[in-house]
Formats: sequence, C-alpha cells, structure tokens
Amino acid sequence: MKTKRPGAEAATNKVKVSPQSVDEYLAATPQPARAQLVKLRSAIRSALPAEATQVISYKIPAFKLKKILVWFAAFQDHCSLFPTAAVLQQFKSELAGYKTSKGTVQFPLDKPLPVPLIKKLVKARLASSGNQRPPKV
Repeated sequence: MKTKRPGAEAATNKVKVSPQSVDEYLAATPQPARAQLVKLRSAIRSALPAEATQVISYKIPAFKLKKILVWFAAFQDHCSLFPTAAVLQQFKSELAGYKTSKGTVQFPLDKPLPVPLIKKLVKARLASSGNQRPPKV
C-alpha cells in the first residue's frame, strides 16, 4: 500500500481562486508590487478613452474597449504590461533598457515606472486596435 507524505493531499487539492475584479486582484497583490501596479493602472487609464472598462482576462487585469487592448500584471520582482507584439516592435529602440518578450515588457519594482513610455505604448495599441476616435474637425 502506498503511503502519502503529510500534506500531499492538501497541496494537490489546492484551488486558487481567480479574481473577479481588478480591485480584487490588486487587493491580493503584495507590496511593493501593488503600489507599482496601481501606478501602472493609472498610467494606462490616463491614455485611454473614458469609456474603456477594466476587466479580468486570463486571470489578470486588462482594459477593454470593444475588445481587450492591454493587460497588466504583478510578479515577484516586476510588473508587466502586455500591449501586443506589434506595439513592442514599434517601440523596440525605446524599450532597449527593459526586459521584453513576444508581447510583454517588464518594469522592475525597484525602479520608477516610465509613465510617458507606458502612455505611448497604450496609445499605440489603441490606434492599432481600430478603436481610436477620428480626430475632431
């Protein structure tokens, strides 16, 4: 007969509860990541039209306007912005000092957020999504 090590059953039966709202996600995020994430959220919000909404998508926060525009999330040593690979390619030279992968850029928790760059990335994503309002004449 097999013997189970103590606690093995509890470890395998753990169910992580997915956040139901962005505020719930933020509340569950430990400091210092939470403070950085709040700043990131604010920078994103300021670059989007007022009608953009916050949602949870893929278990992380996102902003949506007809469709998801950008995702953002906190990790142990950084916060990430997910504006799509095409947007990151467009700003490749400006992102040279940051760790990037196919569709994400990482902002270390121990450095200030580059708010102007974040706004540029979000505005570029908005424009590429087809959701940008036509200019007023």
